[in-house]
Amino acid sequence: MRDVLTDVMTTWNAGGVAGVATVVRAFRSAPRPPGAAMVVAPDGTVSGSVSGGCVEGAVYELATDVVRTGRPMLQRYGFSDDDAFAVGLTCGGVIDVFVEAISRESFPELGAVAADIAADRPVAVATVIEHVDTTRVGRRLLIRPDTAHGTLESVRADDAVIDDARGLLAAGRSEVLSYGPDGQRRGTGMTVFVASYARQPRMLVFGAIDFAAAIANQGSFLGYRVTVCDARPVFATPARFPTADEVVVDWPHRYLAAQITAGAVDTRTVVCVLTHDPKFDVPLLEVALRAPELGYIGAMGSRRTHDQRLSQLRQAGLTEEQLARLASPIGLDLGGRTPEETAVSIAAEIIARRWGGQGRPLTHTTGRIHHEQVTNGELSDSLTRS
Repeated sequence: MRDVLTDVMTTWNAGGVAGVATVVRAFRSAPRPPGAAMVVAPDGTVSGSVSGGCVEGAVYELATDVVRTGRPMLQRYGFSDDDAFAVGLTCGGVIDVFVEAISRESFPELGAVAADIAADRPVAVATVIEHVDTTRVGRRLLIRPDTAHGTLESVRADDAVIDDARGLLAAGRSEVLSYGPDGQRRGTGMTVFVASYARQPRMLVFGAIDFAAAIANQGSFLGYRVTVCDARPVFATPARFPTADEVVVDWPHRYLAAQITAGAVDTRTVVCVLTHDPKFDVPLLEVALRAPELGYIGAMGSRRTHDQRLSQLRQAGLTEEQLARLASPIGLDLGGRTPEETAVSIAAEIIARRWGGQGRPLTHTTGRIHHEQVTNGELSDSLTRS
């Protein structure tokens, strides 16, 4: 709901009721991931999307009914070969959409959630989307790393969901969880959707060069909080990197080490080393490759530069397993030459690593188009195989 939160808050602040439809499960080639949302305002205007257009009309009608009745509903949309006029996804995917009426009365904590998201404070919202007791559908918990508010009308269920939701929040994942009616771990009867609003993932760009400005643009476009760092103050200026969230003048290895120590990076953090100057790159990569917290580490330079770096890093004591995490030369083979084209190739590699893609033309592949997000272990394996 992050993308449509402004529109929801407009209705909420005005004391109105908005119909909000959220994708809670996506199967096969579904076009939108869990968490994608569509909002129907009191005047009938629509924002957001749950399917890219395939079933929006049907979801609009359902949202209108839910606002009228006040009863939340979980609806599945798929593709039917038997009925050419059936409402479904032409891509062949399947989505489960939870539709609820949101207002100050039904969701009084939404203002606090919006404030947390605006301040980049992690928060998760756990909502009951199915229950054998239908009166409990729509109950929700607000979960932060150290506190929780609300209740699912069961202490056992509250404890189980809070514990699991904190794990999802730490990983930045939104997911459906299943329990027994009273929160039993091994059981069915209650289904909960956890929408995680984790801190913005970070992109750390080292080397204040023209390529850095281009990758900062790409990082911002992809939703990263972008930091550009360089030890040379004449180059590291905000004016040269207007799309970066911050520009830091510091020795790269020292800055990264401080960020790791402060817990300011995680497995969603990407590091792009663009200086291709060994006095900066080698100490920086030594710090980065020893840090399991970092999700992606790429370095610019020729193959000869890469080989020289590897030799220096081995002399510094790094293992082959640690060196295998390095994406170098950085980016996918797109044949680009300009800083902007190079930035696209780097962004493409980051996306491919995140979702387990191979970076091949879809015309040369078979099977599913969309991938599931890889886990930390799978990410490590994919980095090693690359």
